[in-house]
Amino acid sequence: MRVTNCLTCNSELRGRSDKKFCDDQCRTTYNNQQNIEPVFVKEITAAIKKNRKIMEALIPEDTGKIKVSQQKLLAKGFNFAYHTHTYTTKVGSNYVFCYEYGYLKIENDNYMLVKRTTD
Repeated sequence: MRVTNCLTCNSELRGRSDKKFCDDQCRTTYNNQQNIEPVFVKEITAAIKKNRKIMEALIPEDTGKIKVSQQKLLAKGFNFAYHTHTYTTKVGSNYVFCYEYGYLKIENDNYMLVKRTTD
């Protein structure tokens, strides 16, 4: 008979031969440890979500776009260093997106904020 130990606390397991944990607490602890993200990943994710939230609050629902100054975005805590993806239009304009909300730099340190639709 093969003796196995709990993956979390290393105590001897009794019962089923494929058992990995002695109880629910050890199972939960083990899984939580496996899902820990590095601090810098959490910080980047938070910055992207904050950018998205700022754009969501500024863009009116009826038009789906608005022109705002860089100064206004920075005052709200917008971080231009982080985004999810970019999109280049047929005419060569480069939009930067945080999920479905994006921006395009236009004249005089102004930005056009847009909400991308799934249509």
